[in-house]
Amino acid sequence: MLTAFARAFKTPDLRKKLLFTLGIIVIYRVGTHIPIPGVDYKNVQTCIDNASQNQGLFGLVNMFSGGALLQITIFALGIMPYITASIILQLLTVVIPRLEALKKEGQAGTAKITQYTRYLTVALAILQGTGLVATARSGALFTSCPVANQIVPDQSIFVTITMVVTMTAGTAMVMWLGELITDRGIGNGMSILMFISIAATFPSALWAIKQQGNLADGWIEFGTVIAVGLVMVGLVVFVEQAQRRIPVQYAKRMIGRRSYGGTSTYIPLKVNQAGIIPVIFASSLLYIPALVAQFAGGTSGWKTWIEQNLTKGDHPIYISTYFLLIVFFAFFYVAISFNPEEVADNMKKYGGFIPGIRAGRPTAEYLGYVLNRITWPGSLYLGLIALVPTMALVGFGANQNFPFGGTSILIIVGVGLETVKQIESQLQQRNYEGFLR
Repeated sequence: MLTAFARAFKTPDLRKKLLFTLGIIVIYRVGTHIPIPGVDYKNVQTCIDNASQNQGLFGLVNMFSGGALLQITIFALGIMPYITASIILQLLTVVIPRLEALKKEGQAGTAKITQYTRYLTVALAILQGTGLVATARSGALFTSCPVANQIVPDQSIFVTITMVVTMTAGTAMVMWLGELITDRGIGNGMSILMFISIAATFPSALWAIKQQGNLADGWIEFGTVIAVGLVMVGLVVFVEQAQRRIPVQYAKRMIGRRSYGGTSTYIPLKVNQAGIIPVIFASSLLYIPALVAQFAGGTSGWKTWIEQNLTKGDHPIYISTYFLLIVFFAFFYVAISFNPEEVADNMKKYGGFIPGIRAGRPTAEYLGYVLNRITWPGSLYLGLIALVPTMALVGFGANQNFPFGGTSILIIVGVGLETVKQIESQLQQRNYEGFLR
């Protein structure tokens, strides 16, 4: 990986792309520290210093924003509205025929879907920004802080609208910065911003573990966490690269005097075909009852049960529910993102077949059978990786956003692998010498 970056810096055009990407990253990180109008910055810092390590309902969003959410900055919502909008559009593509037709139109249809994603991102930013402002005004953003009600001193309608508009504009700017990286940088703009947001929280989280440790002034716990993190990175890289290759043979066809086909290829089915989506779905779904209970008044029985069982990361009911939701959403997302019948029809249309399997329906049934078999280990792997923060919570007293666990490690490794592949592919295009020298 380091060799690829060193070679990229020696190539003039790639060096410009890398420096441009670094410049966008600097702008993004500066924006995560600029507070929005109407917020008392001193009170916010006081609440952050006094807050417990468990960030509760807003932990996931705060991680995706690089810690900007709890500081209520202009980039407080971060990339999360765009991620949510992309997932919603991807799900609606299976349900709405118009979106499915656009997806099949190629580049023009993809551009149209991207435009819809932008509109939905702005709408979700307005919704989430309003919710964040309302939470900050009520003092529920920092439940244990004595000055939580004074974070927004002026609670007039004009100030509230200004805060929501500022955060919505910040989300639109983050989306624009990501697209700039995709167009003029090294590619994968949104993923790189997500990578930077999560990586920015690593130093503080690791140092917090060192400060809370008791063995050798916390250095033993710190070293243990680093060692566990390196082992986990290796395991995640191994599983993320694992795939089941289904061989496909294309028959020869004569068109005029030319022969086409007769080649052999394969269909790569990844063990973790769903990626990080099931973990995000499960986390978001588990936040809903806790969020309802937080804003519900009184001391009813259902509210007490939710607060005791579904808000504590180390509770057995929370752990089992979280694990089962991840497994369920892994199968659900794979079912809607990979259509065996469509793949079988395309293979039959172009004269392709799997050796030993008849074309058409038998091929679709075989693909579905293989996909179900490899989704089981993939879903169990996702569930176990997502439970690492819980084990860290029990073993080290760390917060639920443990740096080397769950969502963070999957995104860090996935984006890192994809970025290195893109840099190597661009280097190969520039250094390709051909067959004749």
